[in-house]
Amino acid sequence: MFRYFFSQPAECAGPSHGTSGGHDLSYYTKCMLGGILACGLTHTAVCPLDIVKCNMQANYTKFKSMKSSYQALVAENGGHSWMKLGWLPTLIGYSLQGSAKFGFYEIFKDLYGGAFSSLFGQENALTFRSIIWVTASASAEFFADILLCPFESVKVRIQTSAKGTFPETFVPGWNQIKNTEGTNGFYKGIAPLWGRQIPYTIMKFVVFEKVVAIIFEDILRCKREDCSKGFNLSMTFLAGYIAGVVCAVVSHPADSLFTAYNKKKTEGAFMVEIKKIYAEMPPGGLWKGLVARIFMVGTLTGLQWWIYDSWKAACGLKPTGS
Repeated sequence: MFRYFFSQPAECAGPSHGTSGGHDLSYYTKCMLGGILACGLTHTAVCPLDIVKCNMQANYTKFKSMKSSYQALVAENGGHSWMKLGWLPTLIGYSLQGSAKFGFYEIFKDLYGGAFSSLFGQENALTFRSIIWVTASASAEFFADILLCPFESVKVRIQTSAKGTFPETFVPGWNQIKNTEGTNGFYKGIAPLWGRQIPYTIMKFVVFEKVVAIIFEDILRCKREDCSKGFNLSMTFLAGYIAGVVCAVVSHPADSLFTAYNKKKTEGAFMVEIKKIYAEMPPGGLWKGLVARIFMVGTLTGLQWWIYDSWKAACGLKPTGS
């Protein structure tokens, strides 16, 4: 099983799968634009579910289930006004992150594929292309998170702070963190963010590409480009949803720590604060909100891949995993 996950017969591979593909700036630019659409729009669309999930993680003694969390938020806010909390930093942050996630992934995939081919030969680069996917996706997410972190920090504080203790809109919230905590307030959560997002992104790309390969090469036994656009996009969504479920489970503990860490102003050393947060959690606290996150991440990951491949099709590019 391990060998299947990290290897594949050479005859099934192609330049777009992690070898030296020779893509130009136009291709990478289109991928970056597709990433903006895929990540920015989907994360903003599921913002209400994200608010429920974040409050279950940050205020786990108060918000104990999705249903009770929803009811509490409605009661405290006198309606559904809470559903738009943090939508603007979500839109900006994940648009920037999406452009780097998808665009840099394509760039690193070509760079690492070319280097791997030079060192170990073209056949080995094709056979073990999943290793290239792993390293390319991890590298892309490292830089994408640097763009995302300040906006994610503001978003979490807006969504989880007790009413009246923190601004409920983006610009005032940004200014409060800037004036009271400085740069550290925006980037203090970068380590847990990397811990959440890098495993997430590795699974997002590798599992997606592997599921696509299983569907077309093992089950249907046909080339993806021989199928209709509609069928291809439906399989894109299916593979993306499966990848999203795996992503949610793998990255959830780090997501819980990130949410709790960014909820309030912290003054101690990072590891000291993390240990304190973990010690305060009830048994299984790292897994609070997992069901909500599986539903949220599975849905948005499937939609992200669907939007991304739809954009590529509109630009005349082949769907991912062709």
